[in-house]
Amino acid sequence: MLLFNCYTVSFFGHRYIENPLALQRILEKLIEKIIDENECVDFLVGRNGDFDIVASSAVRRVQKNYRDDNSYLVLNLPYETAEYKNNTKYFEEYYNDVRISFSAELAHPKRAIETRNFEMIDMSNLVICYVTNNKGGAYKAMKYAQKTDKKIINIANYENKI
Repeated sequence: MLLFNCYTVSFFGHRYIENPLALQRILEKLIEKIIDENECVDFLVGRNGDFDIVASSAVRRVQKNYRDDNSYLVLNLPYETAEYKNNTKYFEEYYNDVRISFSAELAHPKRAIETRNFEMIDMSNLVICYVTNNKGGAYKAMKYAQKTDKKIINIANYENKI
């Protein structure tokens, strides 16, 4: 049995996105490139707003329409949410894996998402974000990724403005 050293990508972005379809197209092209260049890829996502939903959808669309043999979509929750408890079967069918952050569960409730985000970044080789302003959780995640010398792609800076 072979064990793969998976390349890990995490996604962070603003809660509200003005043009999610354009963003999804950009993400799909980037995801295709990443899965072509790596033997195994873990895509880590949260579920706290528009960007997370668009990123998850882009990964699933690429897996369905392009290639699904070397990538995994992993939902990372800061704690077991009511939404997850009430829809466990759906989550386990949609995502390849669901992980609940032990560190975030122990954190103060106001810090749980940030703690989970930093944990995802620590596990990542690449951080893909959509950050257009200098406040909020996505901005803090991007700054933490910079501080820890992670490779970062802020797709808000792409020439094809969203």
